[in-house]
Amino acid sequence: MRGAATVPARPNTHQKALQINLDRAKYGTFAEIGAGQEVARWFFHVGGAAGTVAKTISAYDMTVSDAIYGPTARYVCRQRLEAMLDHEYTLLLQRLESSRGSESTFFVFADTVATRSHQRQQDGEGWLGMRFQTQPRAAPSEIILHVGMRDSEPTQQQEALGILGVNLIAGAFELHRDPLALLLSLTDDLARNRVEVDMIQFTGPAFAGVDNRLMSLRLVEHGLTDAALFNAGGEVVQPSEVLYKRPILVERGRFRPITNLTLDLLDRALEQFRDDPRLQGATPVVLTEMTLRDLTAEGGIDHHDFLARVDTLAALSKTVLISNYMRYFRLVEYLSRYSQQPTCIAVGVPSLLNIADQRHYEDLTGGVLESVGRLFKEHVRLYVYPYREPDTGRLVTAETIAVAPHWRHLHAHLLEHRLLEPIRRYTSTYLPIRADEVLAQIRAGDARWEGQVPAAVVQVIKAKQLFGWRPPAA
Repeated sequence: MRGAATVPARPNTHQKALQINLDRAKYGTFAEIGAGQEVARWFFHVGGAAGTVAKTISAYDMTVSDAIYGPTARYVCRQRLEAMLDHEYTLLLQRLESSRGSESTFFVFADTVATRSHQRQQDGEGWLGMRFQTQPRAAPSEIILHVGMRDSEPTQQQEALGILGVNLIAGAFELHRDPLALLLSLTDDLARNRVEVDMIQFTGPAFAGVDNRLMSLRLVEHGLTDAALFNAGGEVVQPSEVLYKRPILVERGRFRPITNLTLDLLDRALEQFRDDPRLQGATPVVLTEMTLRDLTAEGGIDHHDFLARVDTLAALSKTVLISNYMRYFRLVEYLSRYSQQPTCIAVGVPSLLNIADQRHYEDLTGGVLESVGRLFKEHVRLYVYPYREPDTGRLVTAETIAVAPHWRHLHAHLLEHRLLEPIRRYTSTYLPIRADEVLAQIRAGDARWEGQVPAAVVQVIKAKQLFGWRPPAA
């Protein structure tokens, strides 16, 4: 009797490094700043490094680093990583193209990292990059990623960095035709709680068909991070690049599609937020957030549907946050990593009722009270857009919302201290709009939907035939 087929085991870190060393075509430079030369060490450790390593460099001193790669305000940042890749790749070609360019696929691996140390008692973080050829004399492709290192000991963070770097190099060479497999391979030989990859970007001819917005979703979907961010131009960004020390306004929604009501909620909240004296003239970052739950339907996440939502938000120049934070207080705790400036969440009355539903907090010792304490930190407020009940026509606001008797004092406290604020300047004609009805009209060829959606969104839905759009019947 034949045995069951077995899935071949994925190579471990040692095997990956050795396999690259034994391939005489792969040849390149390792440039590492911070945490030692942990990635290059693997290739020396497994043997045969002379077949792979053209040069290793570690410009730890800031003056030396600036002299080689140019000045920078921060040393652990994307700008420094890109300067390292540019400089070292140019040198590699200048020095070796003529002698071995016809037989070598050149690469540069670079990282700039800060790990825990005696002086720095906080989680490590770093930027890693790989610029590589897939064939001799081919135009290069590139992968850039940002990683957070969660181990408690500096040596453990260094070890994790070394493994991650080997995974990135091996993935670039062996898995570039399957970017999802490449992404998932980054944590081979690493427990997921050791590293967090919260940003990744693929560019160049090897990744011509890759949509980096979709890869951001994949990071969250497959648990490499709990949140990912990209701007209206579709460029993926590391959260601190956008959020660091900035006031933040965020609206959570399905945006399927974004309607006049949804946009008015955000715009009116922004108007009110700008009047907040705590901002002292600072310009808020505005985020539209989608959770995995809001993206999931039967059969899982529909990636085409996700990109349709993103395209409509891009038409309005909105920055998009994808998260796995079902509870709002978790979202607030995430944003607090990057900014202690005022943070406001724009919601409608139905969302406020959902936030207050005690069934969501049965696993918390303090129940709703604990969730309220974690949500309304010093710098957090909720701006609440009113809701008109379809059956009675009654207008429900943050002030008139029905509250259980034992929560009335808490409700009054939140209103009195302006932690909960009604949105005053709203557009009453938008209140009857329901996104589900709009979506049904789009799919049915019912032109009434066009008056309920921003004009720029109407154009992109029609041009790209999003959400199952079809023209009205003649």
